[in-house]
Amino acid sequence: MAIEVKQINKRFGDFIALDEVSLNFPAGELTALLGPSGCGKTTLLRIIAGLEHPDSGQVLLDGEDAAARHVRERQVGFVFQHYALFKHMTVFENIAFGLRVKPRKVRPSEAQIRDKVTQLLELVQLDWLADRTPPQLSGGQRQRIALARALAVEPRVLLLDEPFGALDAKVRKELRRWLRRLHDELHVTSIFVTHDQEEALEVADQIVLMNRGRVEQIGAPDEVYNHPASPFVYGFLGNVNLFHGRVHQGVLATGGASFDVPSHADAQDATGIGYVRPHEFEVDRYAPGAQGIVVQLRRAHAIGPLAQLELERDDNAEMIEAVISNERYAHLKLKEGETLVVRPKRLHVFVDGVTQ
Repeated sequence: MAIEVKQINKRFGDFIALDEVSLNFPAGELTALLGPSGCGKTTLLRIIAGLEHPDSGQVLLDGEDAAARHVRERQVGFVFQHYALFKHMTVFENIAFGLRVKPRKVRPSEAQIRDKVTQLLELVQLDWLADRTPPQLSGGQRQRIALARALAVEPRVLLLDEPFGALDAKVRKELRRWLRRLHDELHVTSIFVTHDQEEALEVADQIVLMNRGRVEQIGAPDEVYNHPASPFVYGFLGNVNLFHGRVHQGVLATGGASFDVPSHADAQDATGIGYVRPHEFEVDRYAPGAQGIVVQLRRAHAIGPLAQLELERDDNAEMIEAVISNERYAHLKLKEGETLVVRPKRLHVFVDGVTQ
């Protein structure tokens, strides 16, 4: 099922939750709604589900206005962050619940319910837990049962609100890989809400970046990461170093260094900010006349394949975080307190809202 939202607006008192939001969610794809707390992503998800009503705008399900459909008629499966399982019911009965409460004329037979629940338990790899109750399960197991329950009614749309938010980091990583594999098998149109950029980049086909009730950018994970449309997107998707300065005729001057930014050749002494991710630096020992930003190594954390360097600039600006391979770090034999020079391999510059 394809989903389209048109000019959705929603207020809670004086707070603007959604401001003229229009989006397309392609059929069969997994879309992440990504953004900080309070950006409107959960409100939008609940409006699509029919659990919340917009002040204005439309939700179209396969081109039909969903306003005329009761929430039970939208064929939407909803998975909540905190599972919402029935504690007094077994795992089997939790999954069967949505099938048992269907109107009598469309309710499956007991044998069909048993077969369906058994298939879903095998799908989520928890068939051995059918007779247990939710309090006897781990958080990751409960979340998989909640997903199986949502899938039992054969939804055309699957909505997940921070599905792994209550789990520890290791379990989250395992479950999001499992969710991606499950989606590739089922191809149900799915939308999930998260504030975890790593989660969205790893799992989603499409990412919608939201901020203060508005859409900042839409695109595939590599597109939004490598070609951010705004300073907000750049800063939200991972760690980033900022270089404040002036841009004049294609050159960004920041502290004691300057960098070519040919896409801003027309800029005339404008305020500009350069963005560089930690892994986008070349790092060398300082030598007289070396081009780049002169820094002192204040701290190095070299465990695993990468070495993280905390670098202090000569001009007392913000610290720089750089990441190099541990092999490179060992080759340079760097010591804390040494003077180094760093050069951006890739510099993204915003000038008066225009991006390089």
